[in-house]
Amino acid sequence: QVQLAESGGGIVQVGGSLRLSCVSYGTIFRFNDMGWYRQSPGNQRELVATITSGGISNYAVSAEGRFTISRDNAKNTVYLQMTSLKPDDTAVYYCKADVPPPTVEATKKHYWGQGTQVTVSA
Repeated sequence: QVQLAESGGGIVQVGGSLRLSCVSYGTIFRFNDMGWYRQSPGNQRELVATITSGGISNYAVSAEGRFTISRDNAKNTVYLQMTSLKPDDTAVYYCKADVPPPTVEATKKHYWGQGTQVTVSA
C-alpha cells in the first residue's frame, strides 16, 4: 500500500528552475529517509539528493550548489528545488523512500515513485 506520487516536472529553459514534489502514502513519513534519483535514456539511475529522517541532506556533485532537497513531515512530502538547470539535467526524476525495518537485524525497504519528466531545453 506504499505509494509515492511525484509532481512538478515539466519543460524549462536552460538556467530556469523547477520544484519537484513527492507525496508519500502508506508509511510513517517522518521516520523515512527520502531521496531523489534520475535516469535518462541509455544511462543508469543515479542519485541526485537524499535527506534523512533527521533532516540531514546529501547531494551528488552534479547537484550540489544548484539543487536543494527538503521535507515537510506535516505534509508527508519531500521536495527538490532545482535552479540553474542545464540540458544534462534532463531525465525522469524518481522519488525514493527508505522505510526503516522493525528491528535492527532486518533490512530497510525501498519504495519508488513512477517518476516525473524534467526536460531542459537547449
